[in-house]
Amino acid sequence: MRTLEVKRQLDAHDLAAVAELLVLAERADGHQAVDDHRWLDMAQGGRESHAGLVAWEPGHHHPVGYTQVSRGRQSWALDMVIDPHHRYDALDIGPEMLRAALELIAGEGGGHVHLWVYQPTSAHDEIAARVGLSRGRDLLQMRRPLPAPAARDSGGGGGDDGGGEAELVLRPFRPGQDETRWLEVNNRAFRWHPEQGGWDAETLAAHLREPWFDPEGFLLHERDGRLAGFCWTKVHDDHDPPLGELYVVAVDPDFQGLGLGRALVSAGLDWLHRARGLAMAMLYVDAGDRRAVGLYESLGFVVDHVDRAYVGDVDGTGPPPAPLNRSSPT
Repeated sequence: MRTLEVKRQLDAHDLAAVAELLVLAERADGHQAVDDHRWLDMAQGGRESHAGLVAWEPGHHHPVGYTQVSRGRQSWALDMVIDPHHRYDALDIGPEMLRAALELIAGEGGGHVHLWVYQPTSAHDEIAARVGLSRGRDLLQMRRPLPAPAARDSGGGGGDDGGGEAELVLRPFRPGQDETRWLEVNNRAFRWHPEQGGWDAETLAAHLREPWFDPEGFLLHERDGRLAGFCWTKVHDDHDPPLGELYVVAVDPDFQGLGLGRALVSAGLDWLHRARGLAMAMLYVDAGDRRAVGLYESLGFVVDHVDRAYVGDVDGTGPPPAPLNRSSPT
């Protein structure tokens, strides 16, 4: 009989088992299985109201599935992965985990829910429908080869919508000195965003401890003694060949309209090619953010694939959540 363990914090055994499951799924699918921001919160003990649901079957030393529950400022986020060798049973495993996750959310007051799926298939549509979730936001992964030509005219990236070409003076992020100013600009620029907005010092510190973090690729631009914008890059060395990412790009709302978005994107692309020798760059952007999508298209980015959020609203008067840190039959 399959069992489901619902935990506020994964112990060392479960952490290793789920991490291995995520690696197996990424190898099989060619993309990450769980959002790295939210996985980092769970793995390192991040913000409140997180839970991991680990599905086990008798006779298997590894989990057959994992679902993560994360509470944001405005909604709940769900991430789900099923072992590639057990996907013949995905239409049973997936709904079981998601129903337990939704019951947990109901027991904590309910709210709006996003289930994020990377490169969704018809099976994901069916799993979501079985638990009452419908198709919502699409997230585009866009790519372009490197090197990229320097920006010749203004544009509007990261909330920047025009103005003259900016000659940028950039410097790397300084751990221990720039955190407070960066958090202020990030949260102002992404105040509308359910995932990127609302970061705190703990969230940022966890990302700065990641093995991929390189302060030289975390580019800051200052004007009038203030942080005006930034381009945070990331290198996926485990990708074959290594792949560069524009991880987060933003302009403080007080400095929008100066062409900084386009210039920061171009600076990040240049750094990935010149400093790291990469031949391909990618980024993620909400499909509904037509201004940002238009900017990236004008810079030569094309859509590589689509990720999707399935959405719904959970009533807070539902049944109590599954017991935490205990096994329960499913």
